[in-house]
Amino acid sequence: MNPEKTETSEIVAQAITAEDVAAILRLSGWLDVVSPEREAWLADAAALLGPHAPDHAALGDLLSLIFHYDARALLALPESEEILTRVGARAVIRELANRVLEGPEVNSDRFKQIVNEMKTALRFRGRELFQPIRLALAGRSGEGQLDRVILLLDPAAKLGFPAGVKGAKQRMLEFCAAMD
Repeated sequence: MNPEKTETSEIVAQAITAEDVAAILRLSGWLDVVSPEREAWLADAAALLGPHAPDHAALGDLLSLIFHYDARALLALPESEEILTRVGARAVIRELANRVLEGPEVNSDRFKQIVNEMKTALRFRGRELFQPIRLALAGRSGEGQLDRVILLLDPAAKLGFPAGVKGAKQRMLEFCAAMD
């Protein structure tokens, strides 16, 4: 790994602030007014996503996953089909849906609990487990930065952003309905 690149990425990530997140959301039409509750969410988004966004374009890409979710369009993508045709992927989705729908909102502790319970209930680990989870909730099957997107969904859904953020339960219902 290139130490200069890591150092530069860390500087950019540290430089991402709630104001940066707000600017991207305003530019996209996803933010109108900033209430104290939204201000706290913007700070959380900067803290969670900033370390995983090497620049503002990458931050905008991660934020777009929060504010735009269309399960039908998502499932029509070849990469989604590739994930869902793997052995066990549908079992992971069913288990995830049951856990998300039966419990409280998905925050950091709840997400860890869901993953741990799924590891116990299913024999899947690593990408076999996480790619379907990330696909269903974040709208993409990538790496760990998508887990941070998932953590921001339910809090954002409660804040009444102009884009109408879909929380974890709504996404699971939409995803499962589109899968059938």
